[in-house]
Formats: sequence, C-alpha cells, structure tokens
Amino acid sequence: MIQTTFPDRAVMAELLAKMLWEIKAVHFNADQPYKLSSGMASPVYIDCRKLLSFPRIRSTVMDFAASTLLRDAGFEQFDCIAGGETAGIPFAALLADRLGLPMIYVRKQPKGHGRNAQIEGNMPEGSRVLVIEDLTTAGGSMFKFIDAIRAAGGIVDHGIALFFYGIFGEQRFGDGKVRLHHIATWRNVLAVAKEQKLFDDKTLSEVEAFLDAPLAWSGRNGGVSELSL
Repeated sequence: MIQTTFPDRAVMAELLAKMLWEIKAVHFNADQPYKLSSGMASPVYIDCRKLLSFPRIRSTVMDFAASTLLRDAGFEQFDCIAGGETAGIPFAALLADRLGLPMIYVRKQPKGHGRNAQIEGNMPEGSRVLVIEDLTTAGGSMFKFIDAIRAAGGIVDHGIALFFYGIFGEQRFGDGKVRLHHIATWRNVLAVAKEQKLFDDKTLSEVEAFLDAPLAWSGRNGGVSELSL
C-alpha cells in the first residue's frame, strides 16, 4: 500500500508524541537518571519499539513516515529500504510495504567475508538506499549501518528516524552527507506532558534543562560531559 496523503507536520509530531505517551513508551525520572549507551546521563528515556505492539498506532506512524519521505525526499528517490539490526528491521519491513519497495537489513557486525558481509537481502551495486531507525540521538548508530551499505556499493543520501532526540542538531548527518527525516522530537513529547500535566513542575523543569543543555546536565548527574559526534 502506497501512502499519498500529506498531514500537517505539526499534527503528525503532536500525534506521535501523544501515541508514545498513550502506550507508556515515555519515561521521565530526574532523580535517578537513565544511562544512555553513549555514557550520557539523561532524565528521559523512550522505547519506540513498543509501537510495534499496537497495530492501529503502528499503522498510523508508518503512514506518517511515508508521507514525510514522499513530501521531503521525493517519490522516486529510493530503490530499497534498509533496517539496522535489530530495532530498525521491523520498521524497514513496514515502510517498504507502504512504499512498494524492496527491503534489506544490515547486521551490526559482518558475518563472514566479502563486500556484502553485513547486508542481508538483495542490494545491487549503486542502489539508492533509505536507512530507517526507530530513534536516533546524534546519529552514531545509524552511521554504522550507513557506512556498511556504502562499503557494499549502495548509495545513502537519506535516513529517517521515527523519533529524533533533537538535542544535538544534525551535525553528524551534515558531515556524513545524509539528510535526516523525522516525525517527532523530545520537544513534542515535553509539550504534551505540559499540556496534560503528566508530571510535576520540578520534573518537567529538569527535563527542559536537559533538552536545553544535555551534556552539561549529564555532567552534573554522573554522566559524560563530552560526546564525539
């Protein structure tokens, strides 16, 4: 099924934020910060994989992803969709179905030897590949998959994260010559929390302080204060 409707960007962002709250995928805890894989301490954590367990929400989010790509990238810009092991794989399958495109997936580590050691599926030389992840912070994990695809002869000019932290800008993507598309950020999630009074003022204030200066907040709360982008 190919999605060809184009909802307002702000509406898509707000609805995805509300969906994440509805399925309890959002966690705020300023008193006992979460430790991210980067070593950064964070008062917020989000589990986008839970979207897969809710069919109506899952379908709507993939409609949003398709609309975002068709409007911002174009209708005939990709030859296949790639998901990274493991979270990106089911979303790649869903998006490939929406756009009527082949799907591949990329392993975290090579299996065996040769140009396609990390690629599972059919990716001819020169294929224009869109990489999808459920979320990205600064792009580090996504670029592991992008680099593997490029090394195998694929062309990657675009990536999409359903959820983008939005706290470090898009420097890594600019440096890597990849245009990042996304549906919602932490600012959208925080706006819903404020509107619906989902947390006390102190917690919301701490979350906002983190979003304004994430590395400074991390350093004050036991995490790294520098991050290589």
